[in-house]
Amino acid sequence: MKIGISGQIAKKFKNDSPNDSNTRLIVMLLLIVSALSIIFAVGIGPIYVHPSIVFKIMISKIPVISSVIIPDWTQLEENIVWGLRFPRVLLGMIVGASLAITGVAMQALVRNHLADPFILGVSSGASATATLGMIFGVFSFLGTYALSISAFIGAAATIILVYSLSKVNGRVNITQLLLSGVVIAMIMDAITSIITLSAPNALGLHSAAFWMAGSLAGAKWGYLKLPLIVMIICMVILLIHHRALNALLLGEEAAGTLGFNVGRLQKILVLSASLLAGVTISVSGSIGFVGLMVPHLTRLIVGSNHKNVLPVSAILGGILVVWTDVVARTAIAPEELPIGILTALIGGPFFIWLLKKKLKR
Repeated sequence: MKIGISGQIAKKFKNDSPNDSNTRLIVMLLLIVSALSIIFAVGIGPIYVHPSIVFKIMISKIPVISSVIIPDWTQLEENIVWGLRFPRVLLGMIVGASLAITGVAMQALVRNHLADPFILGVSSGASATATLGMIFGVFSFLGTYALSISAFIGAAATIILVYSLSKVNGRVNITQLLLSGVVIAMIMDAITSIITLSAPNALGLHSAAFWMAGSLAGAKWGYLKLPLIVMIICMVILLIHHRALNALLLGEEAAGTLGFNVGRLQKILVLSASLLAGVTISVSGSIGFVGLMVPHLTRLIVGSNHKNVLPVSAILGGILVVWTDVVARTAIAPEELPIGILTALIGGPFFIWLLKKKLKR
């Protein structure tokens, strides 16, 4: 039986995935596109900075190279590139990659390509506490990072609650997990509505609504470290377990027959996805559809083998969020659009197409 299931998995991923050399080529090309995206995206804005100037400013910050770079840019250009746009674009890459990885993890957990990172109510929990902080200043004692920390507190509390409710006889029950996530999300959304309806001023209400729709407007260098570290750790953990994720696609019984600890794997997926989503939402607000679209697009390119899906999804997710943010900050300049609105406009039709395609099968 074990040999038969192993054969099924091997056959599935052999037919479904390009060979390793093609996958490496795809990753290399995407890395080049992401690097060019960063350089061009940093230069685009109300004040345009040429890509060559952007590149020189970036490498001038490297200690070894800085001495050979002759500055031919203004102080204003350096402030715009290094102080404002570069951390914002890098945050966009990290946020997009994290959301895409979270989407892959959630879809593997529930074995459904229509799952997304916010299915466990993490976004709703983060929105409730963040809104409480922005409108009533409850977390103002936390200083500069009050918004990020308050959002993470809400996300973490929701994760713990949903995870506790989903355990049946010591194991995570997928049906219970999904139902708990939906119910807790509804409760948190109701709390958020109560908070916004009680807002003492219009400015706080506008700020809360803008943040909940997703934005990278408040990006700072200090915001990059934690999301980057969490993303790398979760990516490594998921890559280590890529064979177990592949086996899980055939069902829990099949994965257990192959010797994988399904209960332990489910816990890893829940904790990794929730941690990634919580940290990401805390720095960018709620940006939907990225975790739904990108993993599916990735599977169309490199197949279903998670060894390939995880890194390619991360790069594609980063590129998507970076360019969506460029549109968000230039479409109605000097005003900004929330990223979540644009991803919904793109992701909504994509989701409908995905549903129709799934029904045809």
